[in-house]
Amino acid sequence: EVQVVESGGGLVQPGGSLRLSCAASGFPFSHYSMTWVRQAPGAGLASISSIAPNHIPWYEDSVKGRFTITRDNSKNMVYLELNSLKTEDTAMYYCALGYRTTDPRGRGTQVTVSS
Repeated sequence: EVQVVESGGGLVQPGGSLRLSCAASGFPFSHYSMTWVRQAPGAGLASISSIAPNHIPWYEDSVKGRFTITRDNSKNMVYLELNSLKTEDTAMYYCALGYRTTDPRGRGTQVTVSS
């Protein structure tokens, strides 16, 4: 059974940083691209960053230069480093299988950016 568990969210001031983690199991992790998806209040799901099995990343324009996606295939983990956070980054963040997908599998972790 495919399982992903996101963690690391929280309340942070504008300009602050967070590191999100996604623990994956139940599938051959090293063979799959992984994506971080977010859903802001009142909005739909949006993929914001993906990482291929060979670690090549993709970023949506609004997060490019501020967020960094990495993966550890030995631990079945995906990470998202969030820097220079803005209030508009407030959202539930999810981990998903695939490249630039909007099909989250876990319960998500809440990121709230507020002063």
